[in-house]
Amino acid sequence: MTKKIATLGILAALAIIIAYIERLFPMPIPIPGVKLGLANTIVIVTLYTVGTKAALGISVLRIVVSGFLFGSIFGMVYGMAGGLLSFATMIAAKRLNTFGIVGISVFGGVFHNMGQIAIAAIIVQNLRMFYYAPVLMIAGIITGVAIGYAAGLTLRHVPALSTSILDSGVK
Repeated sequence: MTKKIATLGILAALAIIIAYIERLFPMPIPIPGVKLGLANTIVIVTLYTVGTKAALGISVLRIVVSGFLFGSIFGMVYGMAGGLLSFATMIAAKRLNTFGIVGISVFGGVFHNMGQIAIAAIIVQNLRMFYYAPVLMIAGIITGVAIGYAAGLTLRHVPALSTSILDSGVK
């Protein structure tokens, strides 16, 4: 149990640190709301190594802590809406057992952006926010591929993480 708590603490800290570092280097694309989402690499790695509950916990914790430390309440609301829809979609796609890690990450990227558009439309009470959907869907696909690839490489090249967690009987 101690090993599990320590591992989850490290993974959560990594997700928060990566989110902070990503904020230091804005995307070179001048489109509001588009970001790589590197911290989601940790969420996907956790999903594949530890399990659904732990990955959800790390995702929510990262959004809340990052929102309080580096963002705003509105950023946290948008991040949470996108993060929860993204996570639910990734879980559904993973359960289908049809998509690989990159495909699941693409679902996550696209639906994260759709969740953010939906909450924005609710907050500003304007459905025209959905005109922005095609741009953010394309961005979600591109970033989803990058994050999925990074998560796959991480799982392949950090076997100690998978072995450490799996040996402890955690799932």
